[in-house]
Parts: sequence; structure tokens; C-alpha cells
Amino acid sequence: MKLSQTQRDRYSRHIMLSEIGESGQKRLLEARVLLVGLGGLGSAAGYYLAAAGVGHLGIVDSDTVEISNLQRQILHSTRSIGMPKTISARDTIAALNPDVEVVTYQERLTSENAEIIQNYDIIVDGCDNLATRYVINDVCYIKNKPYVHGSIFQFEGRATVFIPGEGPCYRCLYPAPPSEDMMPGPQDIGLLGVLPGVIGVIEATEAIKLILGIGRTLKGRLLIYDALNMEFQEFDVKKDPKCPVCGA
Repeated sequence: MKLSQTQRDRYSRHIMLSEIGESGQKRLLEARVLLVGLGGLGSAAGYYLAAAGVGHLGIVDSDTVEISNLQRQILHSTRSIGMPKTISARDTIAALNPDVEVVTYQERLTSENAEIIQNYDIIVDGCDNLATRYVINDVCYIKNKPYVHGSIFQFEGRATVFIPGEGPCYRCLYPAPPSEDMMPGPQDIGLLGVLPGVIGVIEATEAIKLILGIGRTLKGRLLIYDALNMEFQEFDVKKDPKCPVCGA
């Protein structure tokens, strides 16, 4: 493909970077990323992936926009209240960058519809459902798809990257889900509104690096962000040889 002058203007700051250039921007425009969940994490990740010119975005969510979402979910607006999040997000992305083709999936990702994943290069986790994360992990491993993970809790966020065959998977880090009553949602315990913005942007950054093949990703590393104390910590994540998905 050849960039138009409008695209050269839009992505000029990318093109100036030797690590990206025009060839890298073309790779971004040709890339296919599936974003699972359009809440706080998905909003930040999706908005910046679209701004960067990731040309094909699949977006998955079964919810509608509520007023309580707007404290953190920047893909949506007051006018979106009552709309499916997929439609609200699609319209916001279209207004931001017409280069981006958005495919909407107005449903929750489950083992029954997880074949969606095979149509994309990279999967970005913006969901708040533990069962969905295990589905993403298992299918990404089977289909050999990089999985960019993020999670948030009150004032703390976490991010990492799982690449099949090159390190641990989600089940190596979290072998089994805790019971639902041990994992209350923000509607029960609260959440700092800017927190998913920080982690979502980290997820977008990791996805862009994977598309371009540049830098060092969070593969094998868990990044933990403490917003109250403005601290980042990093921990190694080891492959579990007894992992039921990626182990021997």
C-alpha cells in the first residue's frame, strides 16, 4: 500500500521515528487487533490504537453505556447513554480516524464464539470478567496469537504480554480463577477513574510494539502500577512446566 498525503500528515510524528517510518506506519494500517471489552481499559487502549492508525479493530462487548461508566470509559459520552458500547465505540473511533475499519461484536466472548480470535493478529484484553480472560488465554495459545493483558483494582493496575511458545501464559500466572465473591467489581468497591487510562495506554503501547517488532515487550514480566504512591514495580513471570495449557 502507498500512504496518501493526508496519511503522511496524520502520522507524521510516527514517520519521523526511525523505528517506525513509513514502512512501520503501513504495518500499523494493515494490522488486525481484537479488543475484548470496551470499559475503562478498552476505552484507553482502543482510542490510542485507533489514533496510531491500527487499521482493523475488532471490538467485543455485550454491555450498554451507563452514566456511571463515564468517569473512566472515554470511548463513550453522555450522548451514548443507553447505546450498546460497541456502537458508541465505533462512532467515537470513526470520528477520530476514518482510516480505521471497525468490526463490532455485540456479545460477550465465550468458548462458543472464540473463533473470532483467529481473524486477528493480536488480542488486547480490556475485559473485567475472569472467565473471559481464561478463554482468551487458551484460544490465543491454540491459535498462536499474542495476548496483551491488563487488569485494575481500586488504585492498582497490572499489565503483561503472553506470547505462545515464547514464555508463560495467563494460567502460569493465575492457575485457576478465584470464586466470584472474592472478586468484587468497581460498582461494589470503587475505582480511580484515571487508573484504567494508564494501564490501557500501556496495553496499546505493547500491541503497537508487537505489530512493529520493536523494543522489549512485557513478555515474561508483570508490571504493577500503584497510583496512590506513583510507583511501578516489575516481577518476572516464569513458565509453569505443569501448566495445563502451555506446560509439558
